[in-house]
Amino acid sequence: MHAASNPTESAALRTLLRSLGQIVLQPNAFTGACLVAAWLVYDLRLACAALTGAIAANIGAVLAGYDEADTLDGLHGFNGALAGLAAFTFIADSATAGAVAILAGFATAWGLAPWSRWLRSRGLSVYSSPCLIVTWLWLPLVERGTAPLADAHVWTFARIPDGLFAGLAQTGFASGAVAGVLVLAGIAASSWRLAAWALAGACMTSAVHLLLGASLVSFDAGLLGFNGALTALALADAGWVAVLGGIALVMGLQHVTGHDGWPAMTAPFVAATWTVQALTRRRITPRGAKRRGMPTRRLGRAGRS
Repeated sequence: MHAASNPTESAALRTLLRSLGQIVLQPNAFTGACLVAAWLVYDLRLACAALTGAIAANIGAVLAGYDEADTLDGLHGFNGALAGLAAFTFIADSATAGAVAILAGFATAWGLAPWSRWLRSRGLSVYSSPCLIVTWLWLPLVERGTAPLADAHVWTFARIPDGLFAGLAQTGFASGAVAGVLVLAGIAASSWRLAAWALAGACMTSAVHLLLGASLVSFDAGLLGFNGALTALALADAGWVAVLGGIALVMGLQHVTGHDGWPAMTAPFVAATWTVQALTRRRITPRGAKRRGMPTRRLGRAGRS
């Protein structure tokens, strides 16, 4: 009896980990495990949040009768994980955050199919748009409890790698150099080339934002680089011109949205990548196929947050 249940348990674990790996656009269980390690290093609450949201979303996908292959590839769970992370990031009370994470995770999966079809009909990819929509719907109803950023210390060149790696960690709402290295290792396990693009995207966006007057506190927290890293990941297979164009767009969008006080999260990444897709009229599908409701040809090897 125990032996017979092992394959099912193993498949469920792989599905869960792939859902987490899809946060950085990789349908890879080891990538997901690296993200779990990053959350554990940074904050245990975030690991619980991501797992809660991903499980809720996958259950919603099963109840909705979505394609099992897509569920196993993590396509129906990653937005739920992001929704759970957002809940625990913006809600201080753990009980309330847990309830919101379950409901929001379930909602991202339940509404994914019609939203995905609508985007596909326009040649666009889903990425983390379901998480953004669901989070923005409940956000005005709760009192936000995000912790203030620590004061910056004197600038030194030694802080540069810490801030860049923190930008990679922020793709999963975490921060810190160690967490960022773990995220980068997870991406590299799927593709060294994509890992290089992610790091380059974080470098370029962080550098430009600093030149435009962004605070060192934001750089240290990784808030300047994560949208650039995701954009580079999503557009890597479209060529360097598309990547640079997408990064230029995401920098402008992030600079504009950073002044209104509303949590933009990964919205600059999603909007910039959609713009590149629309302008190039190319169909980009990340490695793993049908990723995040993407159209049939290739854009990058993934599709996120």
